[in-house]
Amino acid sequence: MSDADRGARGAAPSRSAGVSGPWLVADVGGTNARFALVDGPDGDPSRVHSLPTREHAGLAEAAAAYLDRYAGDVRPSAACLAVAGPVTGGTFRLTNAGWPQGTPEAVRAHLGLPHLEIINDFEALALALPRLGGDHLVPIGADLPPAAGTLAVVGPGTGLGVAGLVPAPSGWIPLPGEGGQVDIPAATDREIEVARLLRAERGTATAELLLSGDGLARIHRYLGAIDGEPAEPAGPLTAKQICDRRDDPRCREALHMFCALLGSLAGNAALTLGARGGVFLGGGILPRVVDVLHDSAFRARFEGKPPVEDYLRGIPTSLIVHPGPALVGATMRIAQS
Repeated sequence: MSDADRGARGAAPSRSAGVSGPWLVADVGGTNARFALVDGPDGDPSRVHSLPTREHAGLAEAAAAYLDRYAGDVRPSAACLAVAGPVTGGTFRLTNAGWPQGTPEAVRAHLGLPHLEIINDFEALALALPRLGGDHLVPIGADLPPAAGTLAVVGPGTGLGVAGLVPAPSGWIPLPGEGGQVDIPAATDREIEVARLLRAERGTATAELLLSGDGLARIHRYLGAIDGEPAEPAGPLTAKQICDRRDDPRCREALHMFCALLGSLAGNAALTLGARGGVFLGGGILPRVVDVLHDSAFRARFEGKPPVEDYLRGIPTSLIVHPGPALVGATMRIAQS
């Protein structure tokens, strides 16, 4: 899909004339906080560096550390920090990090910036979608032509994010939410048994508990328990180890189940949001296992929802392979401010 195709969908006009660059942008997850500087709405992120969240007391401290270490004498005039958690009622919280709840105003004051916004990381990812061209996307299933309409993004990483992007006369309106906390869409007998073990262990069976890095490790461990296999001698495998060992039968089954469940969830998101313009897959896990994703039941489960198979069959699904899409989305948020 070309940049021209994406632009035809109505990329939001820049309204950033009153907020000159440089800008500070960030994509802050439960494991790492990734920061960059950009010169303006058409600039590419530069001085990109990741800081481990556990090494800093909070968002303001992490951002200050980045500026002190990597920005030199550059002082940004504005910032947009995308965080992996809810941003509501003037507060923000990282779902999978030990940082305390905070407010954008406190972060702005700590950094001494005239303009600062904090948004959900999948709101930022959604805002980036119209800017992603062919080199940034890998079609999953048929390479369908782009269609006008709402877009959706689903992404398993440290957690599980879901968001939408709705076209409007003035540009695009993001729809952030907490879609990762919906119930897991188990369908097969094996999946139902995995969900039963999850509920017994955690008291709930939300999608994020299986469709995330830790979730992939749980799937692998539960499959071993179902089959009566001995536990791994060195302890449960991590998501990275499972991806690296995908030729091992249990690792491969865990990855295929992961992709199938994700296909069902992505189809649910498409139906809920009316995402005729496409569903995009983000997060850090899937780019490591593109071959498994292509071979899995992802697309079959995405479409397999009677009686609306034809509706879903016409919706393209694509994997995002851009190295920093949330940074692009954070840039677009400042451009619209």
